[in-house]
Amino acid sequence: MTASCIDKGQSLSEGWTLTLTEPDAYLTPVDIPIDAEEMTAPVPGTVAQALETLGKFDRFQPEPLNNLDAWYRLTLVSGEIGPAILRFEGLATIAEIFLNGALVAHSTSMFEALDVAFELTGADELAICFRALAPRLEKTGPRARWRPQMMNSQGLRLIRTTALGHMPGWCPEIHAIGPWRPISLIRDNKRAFEILSFQSQLNEDGTGLLHISVRSKSAVIELECTGVWVPLQAAADNTFKGELRLENIEPWYPATHGKPALYDVNLRVDGQTQLAARTGFRRIEIDYGADKKGFGLKINGEPVFCRGAVWTNADIVRLPGDRADYEPWLRLAAEAGMNMIRIGGTMTYETPEFFAMCDELGLMVWQDMMLANFDYPAKDEAFLAHIEQEISQLLAKTAHSPSLTVLCGGSEMYQQGAMLGLSEQFWKGPLTEEILPTHVRRLRPDIAYVPNSPFGGALPFVPNEKVGHYYGVGAYCRPLEDARRADVRFAGECLAFANVPHQRTLDKYLPAKPVHDPKWRARVPRDRGASWDFEDVRDHYLKLLYDVDPVILRREDVDRYLDFSRATIAEVMEATFAEWRRVGSNCQGALVWTLQDLLPGPGWGVIDSTGQPKSAFYGLKRAFRPLQINLLDEGTNGLDIHLINETPENVDAVMEIACLRDGLQPVVSGRRSISLPARAKQAIAATDLFGAFFDTTYAYRFGPPSHDVTVAKLLDAQTGELLADAFHFPRGRQAALHRASLETILTQTENGRWILHVTTDRFAHSVQIDADGFRPADDGFHLSPGAGRHVELIPFGSAKTEIPRGEIRMLGNAQLFRF
Repeated sequence: MTASCIDKGQSLSEGWTLTLTEPDAYLTPVDIPIDAEEMTAPVPGTVAQALETLGKFDRFQPEPLNNLDAWYRLTLVSGEIGPAILRFEGLATIAEIFLNGALVAHSTSMFEALDVAFELTGADELAICFRALAPRLEKTGPRARWRPQMMNSQGLRLIRTTALGHMPGWCPEIHAIGPWRPISLIRDNKRAFEILSFQSQLNEDGTGLLHISVRSKSAVIELECTGVWVPLQAAADNTFKGELRLENIEPWYPATHGKPALYDVNLRVDGQTQLAARTGFRRIEIDYGADKKGFGLKINGEPVFCRGAVWTNADIVRLPGDRADYEPWLRLAAEAGMNMIRIGGTMTYETPEFFAMCDELGLMVWQDMMLANFDYPAKDEAFLAHIEQEISQLLAKTAHSPSLTVLCGGSEMYQQGAMLGLSEQFWKGPLTEEILPTHVRRLRPDIAYVPNSPFGGALPFVPNEKVGHYYGVGAYCRPLEDARRADVRFAGECLAFANVPHQRTLDKYLPAKPVHDPKWRARVPRDRGASWDFEDVRDHYLKLLYDVDPVILRREDVDRYLDFSRATIAEVMEATFAEWRRVGSNCQGALVWTLQDLLPGPGWGVIDSTGQPKSAFYGLKRAFRPLQINLLDEGTNGLDIHLINETPENVDAVMEIACLRDGLQPVVSGRRSISLPARAKQAIAATDLFGAFFDTTYAYRFGPPSHDVTVAKLLDAQTGELLADAFHFPRGRQAALHRASLETILTQTENGRWILHVTTDRFAHSVQIDADGFRPADDGFHLSPGAGRHVELIPFGSAKTEIPRGEIRMLGNAQLFRF
């Protein structure tokens, strides 16, 4: 094995070798034959990652890895000897740890960190054996009262590991094996301090409070934030405790509603100042609504409409945890106007770096426990011990993060039992109703607790009470009006579709024709055992919205079929969230399933696995605007204009509305200056701007329809800048597919940003921009005649010094417009 020289406190990331053997073939590393094949292995990392680097594993056609033992070995060479600690932050999953050939520790949970104390001799042999999981999944435990169809092994309920890789149709069968989180060597005598507990809070009077407990052998420790210092008081066992009070502290808000203000917290130990944490101050309340059937969040006393998506993973092979891995995804989420990310119970826990990024970006985090669908052995003491360790470590590592907003007991456990006809006494129990909330109250009393997602109501999965998983619009192929009819209160997940990626992603990673090619079909998500998949769902709405037969369109013009598919999803996203955010809606939040794909293709993600936004991303970006205008069809009551201002400032604006015939000629129009109060919304009848009756929704049908599209705009009163726009199609979207002609002007600003100005001679439906080396800040948008749209072209890769070149297309005109 390769030797690795280490310094005090250095991460053990170099010099590891990996050997794969048959299950249980060798009891100790000494037994492994000298000529056994070894390969270099990254740590932190996974077996799949090591093999993929060597060209021995294909994530697109993965071979099972959980039927082998994986031996990681390292020689520790150090210039010092004496007591030390090996810290293993995550081992997936059944792991045996050997030092100098002797078994010294055993880990059976992927989700727990483990410290192993030992005497460093200066030349030590460290080995970790990850035992094959497949045979252990066959073992039986306490009898389960229900069996989830989506999992390929019921044994997962007994082992603390991720469901990723074990859900056919949901994700590739890539198994999590190996030291997926860092391993480090800690010399106890070199640590200046250890934070035992940390809590920040915001009082109603605007005062911020910091509570901290520190272990140190020092004589004096002081605590500082915003220039205010206080000494910590000595207690027993080298422990220091204290409280710091900060008057009129600027609170942390999700970015949609204010500034995510953060502060450095420092400790001065023996005269040396060191950064202890970076934190924010905020207050969380659960808002159950006037009828006590709702679920929402108030941040610092302000109601927040939560919107975002469910996180999957930054890379299904590597399972990474560094800031650089998280940053591209989370910055895109923030760009889209999301303010919440949910880490679902079928995924993995992420590292403190994830939460630090969310702190900075103003993204709230809804964190599920890694419990999903199964009837877990909640009476088993060993299982409960794992859960206690799991939640304790999770909440301790994220104690300083204001972004952690909700801790949830898991995903669809209640739903599974209830859907199988079992009564509440079987699927609701002390694990999620008593044990977990007790830990939350003890460790993070500042966050909200939810027993399960979904929960509440006559049945836990109905969306009109507490938290639901809403797929009425989506998998159940209900009309768009169902988003209002269902009276959704909070959708922990919703709107899952087979979202088609940008064409450049398909050309590079999946050059296959939709439906016909088995490679394409393999990337389409589906529920195990269902007779339909999520491409069928998307096709249903394509036909509903555009009155086009998707089967014929796909057969005759596959490229146009993909363009219609992309437009369909964006339209559904915008229409659904317009309903949920309207005046009078009981909905207080909704999270789309999912943020990103795990492989390139038509997956659930609104961002593809290469990091490129899909049409759904842009639809959500428009739907999530904090300053928003929406048009809602109220039938014979006419068309209502809904205005939203979630920002902390009043906004002076101008709203305009026009009903266009042939996408060009205004039949009727109106304009009004308006002041939008901070954090408020209002509804105005469109006819109020016209000054007389006009059949905007074509509900009365007095003669032929006079217009095919209504355009509403919200403009900045001072600059005339477009803040938001909205569209309504009284005769359906097909009638508004005009053969428009586009003109473009490309300019570069003083700071080097490229701006594409696009104008049209008549209404253009779903304008799509394709620029080599660049992605547009908005895409798939509707464009009305007039001032046009300024769209920034954002470079990626090496395109920063190049002049953008590309083409524009739309649904109403097959012609390509080049720039």
